[in-house]
Amino acid sequence: MAGEPQDDCLFCKIVAGTIPATIVRQTETTVAFRDINPQAPTHVLIIPKAHYENAAALAEADPALTADVLREAQAVADEEKLDSYRLVFNTGSGAGQTVWHVHGHVLGGRGLDWPPG
Repeated sequence: MAGEPQDDCLFCKIVAGTIPATIVRQTETTVAFRDINPQAPTHVLIIPKAHYENAAALAEADPALTADVLREAQAVADEEKLDSYRLVFNTGSGAGQTVWHVHGHVLGGRGLDWPPG
C-alpha cells in the first residue's frame, strides 16, 4: 500500500535504521543522507519517510509531503553552502531509477552541464 514501509525497500530500511547511512538531516517526515556513489562533491539523497514509488506518485498522494521533500533539498543546499545546485528525481528504470522509493538527488559543488547525461 502506498505510504506504508516496504520490507524489501532499501530506503525504507534506512528510515527504520536497519541499514546504516550517513544521515545529514532528518525531520518528522524526511531523511537526507549522502549517496554511496557520489556524482558531485555534494550528493545527498532526500527521501520521504513514507514509501512512494516515484515523484509523481508522491505528488498525487501527498502534496504536503512533496513540499517537505523540496524544502529539505533547500535546507541541505544551505547547510552544504551551495549557491547553486541541481535537484533530480529519476522516474523509471530508463531514467536511471534503481531504488523504487522516491528520492531527490541534491547535486552541487561543481559545474553541472546541460543537458545532463
